Amino acid sequence: YKAALGLGFDRHSAHDLVQNCWTTFFDVAPRFEAKSHIRTFIFGILYNKASEMRREQKRAEPSGDEIEKVLNARFDQNGNWIKPPVDAESFLIASETMQLIKSCVDALPLNQRMAFSLKEIDERETTEICNILEVTNTHLGVILFRARNRLRECIESKTNHLRKT
Repeated sequence: YKAALGLGFDRHSAHDLVQNCWTTFFDVAPRFEAKSHIRTFIFGILYNKASEMRREQKRAEPSGDEIEKVLNARFDQNGNWIKPPVDAESFLIASETMQLIKSCVDALPLNQRMAFSLKEIDERETTEICNILEVTNTHLGVILFRARNRLRECIESKTNHLRKT
């Protein structure tokens, strides 16, 4: 439940996410091969269910805004932009960069992805991460070191590939 809250879900959604996670766990538990710790397996399910839930929430959002709300949110009383839009090139570069980083994070082995996400994205404390993943502080350091190195290598290889094309 705390992990679901840490992923940015409200209390109700976090509760639903935990229920979905446990339901899935009990469905797939017979296929668990014990190649990783059971806690790692459950957190993997949680992260997958969180992704599913976010996709469903995006689909459920109303697509159209009321024009008055949009105008009031984007312009001041004099008709000037409150926050000017980002130019298309900067937006495209930022979007491509985020997509590249996301694909590299998704390619990490599960234990490295979980450790990296908890530390760098969720900004959890080291002791809390060690408790969640049931690893020592030293081993967590090794996992994070490997995750960062893999991310660096992945990002470098993908950006080098893009430059060549």
